[in-house]
Amino acid sequence: MKKILSLLLCCALLPHFSIAQQDLTQYNFFVHQADSLYHAGAYKPAALAFSQAFITTNGKGLMNDRYNAACAWALAGVPDSAFFQLEKIVTKVAFADYQQLTNDKDLVSLHTDKRWQPLLDAVLVNKEKEEALLDKSLVRVLDTIYQDDQESRLLIESTAKKYGETSKEMERLWKKIDWQDSINVRKTTAILDQYGWPGPSVIGIRGSTTLFLVIQHAPLRIQQQYLPMMRDAVKKQQASPADLALLEDRVSLGEGRKQIYGSQISLNKKTGKYFVCPLEDPDHVDERREEAGLAPLAEYVRIWGITWDVSSYKKELPALPPCGQ
Repeated sequence: MKKILSLLLCCALLPHFSIAQQDLTQYNFFVHQADSLYHAGAYKPAALAFSQAFITTNGKGLMNDRYNAACAWALAGVPDSAFFQLEKIVTKVAFADYQQLTNDKDLVSLHTDKRWQPLLDAVLVNKEKEEALLDKSLVRVLDTIYQDDQESRLLIESTAKKYGETSKEMERLWKKIDWQDSINVRKTTAILDQYGWPGPSVIGIRGSTTLFLVIQHAPLRIQQQYLPMMRDAVKKQQASPADLALLEDRVSLGEGRKQIYGSQISLNKKTGKYFVCPLEDPDHVDERREEAGLAPLAEYVRIWGITWDVSSYKKELPALPPCGQ
C-alpha cells in the first residue's frame, strides 16, 4: 500500500477527476475510512470502503486509491477484485511504477496468479513509454540524489528504537544526514536554477518527488528562496499540492509562525512524546488538509503515537515547545 509518510516520502502526483463537491466529500469520507480500516488490519472492510468511495463518484477514483484498494483486496484474499483495480490503473491511467508493484509486500499473494506476469508486462510497456519522453540525464542525476537522501533516513526509526532518540548513535546519524543534505542541496538548486521546476513529464514522478524532498530538508534560506517556484509549479500542475503544504509548514515554523496543515511533528525531550508543532486555527485544519490532498490529521499523527483531540490540543498549545528548523 502507498502509505502517506510526509516526513520522508510524499504521495505521487495523481490524475485529477471532476466531480461535484458533495460527491467529493463523500468520496473522501470513505477513502479515509478505508485507510483507517487498512491500518487496523481489517482488510476486507477496508476494500469494501474503497468500493463505496468509487460508487459515490460513478466509478471514478484517484490512482493511489485504486492501488490501495487492490492491496486491501489482495490481503483479504480476493484476487479477482485486486486484479480488477490494478488493471484499471494500468490501462486507464498508464500506471508505470514497476518497482512499487513488484516490491509491495501487500501484493505477494498475487505473484503466483496467471494474471500477474501479463500485468507486469503491461506496466513495463507503460514505463518504457513514459521514460521515452523524459530527460534521461536529469532523471539519472535525480535518482542518485533520491537514493542519497533516503539511505540514512531509512535508518532513523531502527536506530532510535535500538539506541534511543537522544543517543550518540542518533547524533552521529543526524550528522551524516546533514552532511549528505548539504551536497544534495547544491546539486538540486543547480538544476532548479537552470531549468526551473521540471514536472513529472520531464523528470518522472520520482524526480519530482526528489526536488521536493531536498528542498524540504534544506536550510530555511533555501526553502524561502525556492518556495515561490514550487507554488508556481503547483499552479501549473507540475508539483504536488500535498508536498507544497509540507513545505509551507516548514517555512512558517522556521520564520517563527504557526504551521497551517499540521504536517510538522516534533519530539518533546522532557516527556519523550511526540506532539504536533504549533498550529494555526486547529478547529479547521482538516478542511485545509483536504484541500491540499492530505489525510485527516488524526490519521496522520497516529504514526507517531499521537491521539488527536482538538480541544485538548488548544489547551496545550500555549505551553508547547517551539519548533523551528
